[in-house]
Amino acid sequence: MSTYRGDRPARGGGDAGTLLVVAKAPVPGRVKTRLTPHFTPQQAAALARAALQDTLDAVLATPAGRRVLYLDGAPGHWLPEGIEVVPQCAGGLDVRLAAAFTLYEGPALLIGMDTPQVTPELLTRGLDFAGTDSWFGPALDGGFWALGLAEPDPALLLGVPMSVPHTGAVQRQRLTTSGLAVRDLPALCDVDTPDDAARVAVSAPGTRFAALYAELRAAVR
Repeated sequence: MSTYRGDRPARGGGDAGTLLVVAKAPVPGRVKTRLTPHFTPQQAAALARAALQDTLDAVLATPAGRRVLYLDGAPGHWLPEGIEVVPQCAGGLDVRLAAAFTLYEGPALLIGMDTPQVTPELLTRGLDFAGTDSWFGPALDGGFWALGLAEPDPALLLGVPMSVPHTGAVQRQRLTTSGLAVRDLPALCDVDTPDDAARVAVSAPGTRFAALYAELRAAVR
């Protein structure tokens, strides 16, 4: 059963680690605004919802001690069973991501909602800390889609400039200069622009995202 916690969750997690999905509620005008005017705000929000649902499907199929949606906004009917919801704190993105790693003790893998092509196999790899201290998943736009820490430390994220072309490079360097062994996950394309949406839909044809993208594109032809 999905649960919603308005307060700070109790610390502690399973041996398999915690999967954290950082997301915005898919509300028109608040998500995927760079997809407009190619898509209407309602269509952009529907694509965001599909991407989030695909991501949560992969999370549910991954062995983990906890599966947590770290959410900006209110959960809706799109939330599947088996996902715990925790509201995001206030502050810049670096502050909010850092806070996510303080929610539970033990290893954790943090991902975003913008990579519906993610698979349980990739997430399982990112939760395996045998022989490494951290996992880093670069995004093709210069950011990152995944960050895994065997021993979460919010200081590893605080002050990292977010949403700029060198975010990923700075974040990865922060890990290495802190003395952590880093292993890389494959680079993935975040869905931010119409070109990104087209690319991801082609790369993940079996997803809700790809089906909705094809439906919306067909409607405007």
